[in-house]
Amino acid sequence: MELRDYVHILRKYWVLIVACTLLGIIVGAGASLLMTPEYEARTELYVSVRNESQTSGDLVAGSNFARQSVQSYVSIVTTESVLRPVVEELQLDDSVTDLAKRVSAEAPLNTSLVNITVSDDDPERAAEIANAIGASFTQLVQDGLEIMGAEDGASPVKLTTVQPALVPASPVSPRLALNLALGALVGLALGVAIAVLRTVLDTRVHSLHDLEQLTDAPLLGGIAFDPNAKSRPLVVHSDPKSPRAESFRTLRTNLQFLSVNEDSEQRGRSFVVSSASPGEGKSTTMANLAIALAESGATVALIDGDLRLPRVAEYMGLEGGVGLTDVLIGRAKITEVLQRWGSKRLFVLPAGKVPPNPSELLGSAAMVELMRQLHEHFDFVLIDAPPILLVTDAAVLSKLTNGTILVAASGSTRKQDLAMAVRSLAAAGGTLRGIVVTMLPTRGPNSYGYGGYGYGGYGYGSAESELDPKAPENAGRKR
Repeated sequence: MELRDYVHILRKYWVLIVACTLLGIIVGAGASLLMTPEYEARTELYVSVRNESQTSGDLVAGSNFARQSVQSYVSIVTTESVLRPVVEELQLDDSVTDLAKRVSAEAPLNTSLVNITVSDDDPERAAEIANAIGASFTQLVQDGLEIMGAEDGASPVKLTTVQPALVPASPVSPRLALNLALGALVGLALGVAIAVLRTVLDTRVHSLHDLEQLTDAPLLGGIAFDPNAKSRPLVVHSDPKSPRAESFRTLRTNLQFLSVNEDSEQRGRSFVVSSASPGEGKSTTMANLAIALAESGATVALIDGDLRLPRVAEYMGLEGGVGLTDVLIGRAKITEVLQRWGSKRLFVLPAGKVPPNPSELLGSAAMVELMRQLHEHFDFVLIDAPPILLVTDAAVLSKLTNGTILVAASGSTRKQDLAMAVRSLAAAGGTLRGIVVTMLPTRGPNSYGYGGYGYGGYGYGSAESELDPKAPENAGRKR
């Protein structure tokens, strides 16, 4: 994925990421409250060598001997010989092994110092144990280890406490600020990981950017989601000043400037409108696009080529008992079944009765002749076709027109289905002219933009109040 893909993921799932980050902070705070406070006390011992000679050579030799010895002394601090007397003296409940786990010793580099650190949940006891270990360690080294082999019976090594252990004022664990920071980082990483994983596993089309990764066909536009689409499918007519209606006009403009390499003898442009699967809004998209084209002054023929599940007549509020099938079998002429819609230059050809052989009828010579006649008399011919992945009707019609417009629903159409539809259309010899995304959210990173412009702020009123159902221009409107 590119950088903009990650930015898109952050914009889309920012609520999830923030929630995971806050959860991480809460977990860090909870863990800090539940943890038992730990205190550390440290005593510092200095190792020196007794030397009555005052020559510089002897002093240097003694200093080097002390520095070499402290490295061995460090490992002696946690032995039973040092800790057993401490346990008995202080009457600790811990065993020598348990106490050794809470004791650490170190010798800073190039020094003659031994630092002994003790951790405990009681600050006073931590200091007491540290001082006791220092005394036990000193006694073992001076009176036990180094005295062996000495000629005068006196230890050549001397350990001096230069810093006794003090009672710590604050615990070293838990570290609230550190735990909160770690919780926030873990929560943030988890949120981003979940967001990326959801994006990778999500195979649905959500935005125009998703389509760019599937096909090189131009993106003709996006239609905003309308929860009332079923009750008012013809939004360009019922609410012409709404953002959704404006998106259909944008689609109209892009379609008018689309280059289709028409033949010189052909007047009108013709397009098949289809989708990969059912329920993606192709019929309502085509109907609103036809109305928008007619509003611009173009003569438009709207053909219901879905001879299996026709919907155009229902959406347009027209009688659909006679239509395309009657023309193709020679039962009626095109001029007898074309129905004018409203006062615009829009004519609708319903599907008619559902035939037993839709694909054969749509690929017949009669359909070729019908398209020739429609090209001569109309500026635009729009044909509603069944989904490409279900039947071959759309591919058959595509070869009789200037090409196919695919409709994909945001959040519903699967990427693999759309990619397969594009391949199927190309394999059948059809031409993909562009893609339209429907049901786009009006807000968020996947929105198409109209929702954020606030058209109501420009003084537009509701178009419903301006419509008169008895007026001539609303004659074809379904109530």
